[in-house]
Amino acid sequence: MIVESSARMPLVRPRRLRRNAVVRGLVREHRVDVDHLVAPVFVAERTADAGPVPSMPGVARFPVDGAVDEARQLFGLGVKSVLLFGIPARKDAIASSAYDPNGVVQTAIRAIKSALPEMTVVADVCNCEYTDHGHCGVLDSKGEVDNDASVELLVRTAVTYAEAGVDVVAPSDMMDGRVEAIRRALDARGATDVAILAYSAKYASAFYGPFRDAAGSTPQFGDRRSYQMDPSNAREALREIALDIAEGADLVMVKPALPYLDVVRAARDAFDVPIAVYNVSGEYAMIKAAVANGWLDGERAVDEVLTSFVRAGADVVITYFAKEYAARHA
Repeated sequence: MIVESSARMPLVRPRRLRRNAVVRGLVREHRVDVDHLVAPVFVAERTADAGPVPSMPGVARFPVDGAVDEARQLFGLGVKSVLLFGIPARKDAIASSAYDPNGVVQTAIRAIKSALPEMTVVADVCNCEYTDHGHCGVLDSKGEVDNDASVELLVRTAVTYAEAGVDVVAPSDMMDGRVEAIRRALDARGATDVAILAYSAKYASAFYGPFRDAAGSTPQFGDRRSYQMDPSNAREALREIALDIAEGADLVMVKPALPYLDVVRAARDAFDVPIAVYNVSGEYAMIKAAVANGWLDGERAVDEVLTSFVRAGADVVITYFAKEYAARHA
């Protein structure tokens, strides 16, 4: 018996391409490649400052030798890029520990590159972890962040990182003109192969709290809204990115990631340079908290979040989930 098809039966059935895991994988549009992940690593100059970060379960501050061991583990899992943040033994008003040739990050760069020459080492360039007031620059007589004086310190720090063997410097301060100043200084010293990953669209976000606990970089007064971007602005982000590219940035970043996927998409549509996102500490912590309370399936949530960054147009994903994601997808 032949049953005639009803006119109401759909001819186009998208579900045909969702029927099993093999078919879904065959037509999958975006994938998170472990090669594109960067793992942040906190390095403490004093052993007493090392240890777990309470607000970021699974994340720790490492002494230099511990950072090398962590880099080895990451490299073995396929995560071949790390982003270093330093916790210095001392702080002062002019962030002098940041540009000390024997500072904690400079020492860690040398140690990691010696142990793992093929590891890409990125070093955050900022002053906030090194100033006793916690701001990203030096202060003028009015107690405000002095842009140009701060840029001079950033340049000094970037140069010492290059001399230590860093592959990429990542200015995160949001001072105007710092990319060009760093590029010129590096080139003048023959460090033409050192790339610049600019924190180009870095917003004054509520999602940085756990990082400030980890890095000890909470401002002692005021906030950073006079130099980090207003969360309401998207067109301004494109202007900031364009300026950094014109100044010589090799890669640009949108930070945070989750609340600013529209900015990532707009940047991807407007620019051809590699775009990074930073899946920041608050995003990490809130997922970990929800998982700990049984409110989320952790593995699925992490996969979905990281995929959203790639789908929005990110080429590079900086995330505290890098190690666990790589371990599951090795």
